[in-house]
Amino acid sequence: MFRVEADSLKAYFDVDRERKGDLKKLDALIRKVAPQLRRHFHEGTAAGEAGMRMKMIGYGKFRYAIGSGKRADWPVIGVALQKNYISVYLSITRRGRPIVQSYAGKLGEIRVGRNNFSFVTSQDLKVPALSALFAEAAAIFRADPQNPVRYREGGRRTRVSAQDAVARRP
Repeated sequence: MFRVEADSLKAYFDVDRERKGDLKKLDALIRKVAPQLRRHFHEGTAAGEAGMRMKMIGYGKFRYAIGSGKRADWPVIGVALQKNYISVYLSITRRGRPIVQSYAGKLGEIRVGRNNFSFVTSQDLKVPALSALFAEAAAIFRADPQNPVRYREGGRRTRVSAQDAVARRP
């Protein structure tokens, strides 16, 4: 796993001088189209703690319950350096589906996941589609701050006993 050794926003931007310009361009776009999502340094959880250890640049923040019953912070939009590309994570859904899925193939991405995408350089990105994605994510979060909480907590599987499953049948 690729690890970024940084302890602040400035240090994060400076980790990889070759990709600093790409991070800055993406940062400027997010801050322009989604200014209500305050930028911050997401330092991840400490070793031994439950939650994601990944360090990244975060935009907006929410708290959600993790499997242990504790609470963790996570960005609404997160930007993370990977070994060979930059990944963008979103914790927003539209009509119960990950928002990134409706933009797949339109962003200039090299890969797309459930609610994330990756790119190599900012030159590959399609700014109009990215602007629409980030603005829509910010608008959804503003209208429904629990949207990302439901997304993060909904991914956890809960165990249901056979008796409970039978009792829940209509």
